[in-house]
Parts: sequence; structure tokens; C-alpha cells
Amino acid sequence: MTCFAILLGGDLSVTTRLRRQIGKARIIAADSGMMHAAALGVTPELWVGDFDSAGSELALQYADVPRETFPTDKDATDGAIAIAEAMRRGASDFLLLGGLGGQTDHTAGLLGQSLDIARRGFRCCLSSGAEEAWPVVPGHLSIDVPAGSRLSIIPFSDLTGLSLTGVKWPLAEQTVGLGATLTLSNVVTGQVDIMLQAGHGVAIAYPLLAPND
Repeated sequence: MTCFAILLGGDLSVTTRLRRQIGKARIIAADSGMMHAAALGVTPELWVGDFDSAGSELALQYADVPRETFPTDKDATDGAIAIAEAMRRGASDFLLLGGLGGQTDHTAGLLGQSLDIARRGFRCCLSSGAEEAWPVVPGHLSIDVPAGSRLSIIPFSDLTGLSLTGVKWPLAEQTVGLGATLTLSNVVTGQVDIMLQAGHGVAIAYPLLAPND
């Protein structure tokens, strides 16, 4: 199992939980996502992008990190390029850090990309530190978040056979239509297990952090 953490250019709150999550992950920075490296205490093995937003100070600070430069006029985001490179390097799991919040089009696009990652058989989690998201595709997904955390499942299509345990309001083989709000604002009581027969969506959690987190 090889986990890659991709540093993206959005907001990131560095918590104790986030530090545990990156653990022994290999790191790739996407353009200005390199700004999170110091706070996380990591040095990426690769820095990719068009470098239109990275900043000269970062370039000096991380001059020894190998770089792959791409033209500004390209058909993929810097984050997508970093993810593709991680796949080429043998990734099995992904942590996409700094991709939630900010510009809605980029966030929505990244959530869609996470669904594609999951449909290709990779495990994927997005995090801003204060907010986490997991793509939900047919099959089984286990999520470990602290009891008391708020959890929602957002349908990106009609969901068929949705079962949900480890929450205050469990579900058993429920059909949840696109646009339905049935699965908003649940409360975690233990390990969360999600089973889905058909469709795809995104589970979003707001981890209840300990005082020292």
C-alpha cells in the first residue's frame, strides 16, 4: 500500500489528526500547494505545475526539490497532473490536501475527480484539516472519524441500495435521489460503514477535534 499526499493550493489547517493521516505518505506538491509543506513538516519528492502562482520565495526555499514544469495553457489542472504522476509512481491511496473550499468550480471539479479515482479502484480522501470528503461509489467504504462529528452524504446521482452504519440515523438499502437532503447532517457514533449498490456521491465530515488538535 503506497499512500500519496497531494498538496493543493487551497486553505489547509494543520491539525494533529491531519499529521497522523499523512503518516508515511509520499508527497507531491502541485504549484502553490508547496506553501503547505513547511507547516506539515514535509519535503515533497516532486513539484509539478505551470508555477504561475507558486511565488519566488517558495522556489528559493525548495530549490532542491525536483520540478516538472508545464505550460499555462494546458488541458488539466496542476492537481490533476500531480495525481497522474502519483499513479505512475505506484499510488494505491490518495490524500488530497488543500482542495476543499475556495473557488467552487475547482472544488466541484476535484470532487468529481475523486469519484473517478475511486471508480478506478483507489482509496481517496480530501481534507482541509477542518473538513474531509470521501468519494462514494458502488461497494463498501469505511471511514474513521471521531464520534460526535457531523457527516453528510451528497448524491451526485440517484443512489440505490445505500446502507449506512456507525451514525445516529442509520440507513438500510435506502434509495436516495439526486438532490435529496435525507443524508445531510448525520452524527457519527462509531466507525462509519457505507455500502452502495449503484450510483455515486460524496461523504463529507466535519471531524470533532480534541482540544490539542
